Amino acid sequence: MSSSDRVVLALGGAGTVGSGIVKALLDKGFRVAVISRDGNRLEKLQNFITPSTKDHLYTLVGDVGTEEGAEAAKTSLLKSVGKVTDVVSSLGFSWWQGGPPHTQTLKELHQVLETLLLSTFTSWKAFFPLVKDSASGTYTFITGGAGERLLMPGTGFLTLGAAGALAFCQVVREEYPDVPCKLNEVKVNMGVATAERMGPGYINHLDLGEAVASLVEKRNTSHKVFSINSPADLKTVFLEEKV
Repeated sequence: MSSSDRVVLALGGAGTVGSGIVKALLDKGFRVAVISRDGNRLEKLQNFITPSTKDHLYTLVGDVGTEEGAEAAKTSLLKSVGKVTDVVSSLGFSWWQGGPPHTQTLKELHQVLETLLLSTFTSWKAFFPLVKDSASGTYTFITGGAGERLLMPGTGFLTLGAAGALAFCQVVREEYPDVPCKLNEVKVNMGVATAERMGPGYINHLDLGEAVASLVEKRNTSHKVFSINSPADLKTVFLEEKV
């Protein structure tokens, strides 16, 4: 199956991490679908990608953060694009720095968990069945190292949510060891930013996007966790075809 015959659903595709992945997939010839609750972010994404690839981008306003919303989005998406052959989910990679736990509310914790963990689950529940039985299908989670340590003071709830996302990805790998589709996780132990916001300890979202797109394109590994600890890892792990 050529790239032009494959339709990649990029969950979180309108965000910083996701937009780099979307652009790279489109530049490789894939058709890409993105669902977002915010139509303005979808419009910004359309203006960000390479102009010649716009006809291959499908956008849909929807909410995958609930089971009902994810199922409704799936129905609308399939009516629009006909099929989904691959899924990349960057919903488990986000940022929060609201302060130490004793200053927070239960409502705030719920919101962080909904963003990082619960939406990762509800979207996976809706869209994993579309690809899991296909040997040419892929499902790739993008997660972060925040779930393994407190990145800095005031980011405790981020650690809780990110840890949940990491654990969920592990559960999926181990509960479904024999699914034909390629099931992988890219764990980014660095910050991810656009070129104008780069700083020490960060990688460019476009470089990460190229690496993830390469993994999706090759489809020659499964049930693996690829840890990114430096910009060099993007090249050695992905771009030099060591997957």
